[in-house]
Amino acid sequence: MKHLIPLIAAEAHCDVPCGIYEPVPAKIAAKTVARMVDQIEDTHPPKDWNDAAAASLYIQSVSRRVAVKEEHAQICKKELYILWSDFFKPEHLEKYPNLHEMFWKAAKLCSKDKQNISKEDAAALCGAVDEIAKVFYEVKGDPARYNAYKEITDKLY
Repeated sequence: MKHLIPLIAAEAHCDVPCGIYEPVPAKIAAKTVARMVDQIEDTHPPKDWNDAAAASLYIQSVSRRVAVKEEHAQICKKELYILWSDFFKPEHLEKYPNLHEMFWKAAKLCSKDKQNISKEDAAALCGAVDEIAKVFYEVKGDPARYNAYKEITDKLY
């Protein structure tokens, strides 16, 4: 069969070579994780667990926030993987030799944030995304844009 159909090599920097990359979606997802952690910690159990309505409301409230936290940790990981695999190229690794480690640690933080409810872990994820964004804007040749990125994304909540 391989002799009947010729092999054609194709190269592209992404699935659909759009050239549109941005770390903002990863930061929005990371900030959502942080916000959900804050809301979970601010949600208090009912004083009387025998009050079925109050107990149900508490369980539903926490459950929804946990689900959103986990979903956005996964979204953050996906957005980071897109930057890692599609945007950054070998020449960027030469200039930033710790780039793989930065992404690896950020992805691990995404997993940790899915597993736990921790303000420290959520803040660390936001910091890891910022670190990657800084390199991203340097590679794009517009390091000043990082300041605008920080100003906007740090005020999300």
